[in-house]
Amino acid sequence: MPKLNVCGDIGLKITRDGTWHYEGSPIGRKPLVKLFSTVLRRENDGFYLVTPVEKVPIDVEGEPFIAVAMMREGAGPSQRLTFTTNVDDEVVAGPQHPIGFRAEPEGGQAPFVEVRDGLRAQLSRPVYYELAEMTVETEKGTGVWSCGAFFRFPVEE
Repeated sequence: MPKLNVCGDIGLKITRDGTWHYEGSPIGRKPLVKLFSTVLRRENDGFYLVTPVEKVPIDVEGEPFIAVAMMREGAGPSQRLTFTTNVDDEVVAGPQHPIGFRAEPEGGQAPFVEVRDGLRAQLSRPVYYELAEMTVETEKGTGVWSCGAFFRFPVEE
């Protein structure tokens, strides 16, 4: 595999609310954002847009995607939760796409679902509230089921 040319910072950023920016201005063309999202990669030292010949660093506050909608099918352990992101990716939560919580620097927990290859979508507030309404108590704790996997909610201390 040929070595990629690593470009310097060109002013790309994804803010906490999922808005993509170039040199401080929001990118208003959703098709362009969707295209960029397909080449976004998470590496040990950060996020990059990766093409066959180069990679460009991109600053990401929080998670790169936002889960803006959720659909529920079924109930109990066979329940299936499908999330739609702000870039129109659909992901079914389960063993391959876990639901989790990231500690926030200012305190509290931010819920997310893994989309692909370590890239995650933070759940929007309405989606999180909808998910929280589905929680059940089990011997594993309080949480939700999707595709046979149980995802425990963090315990408030």
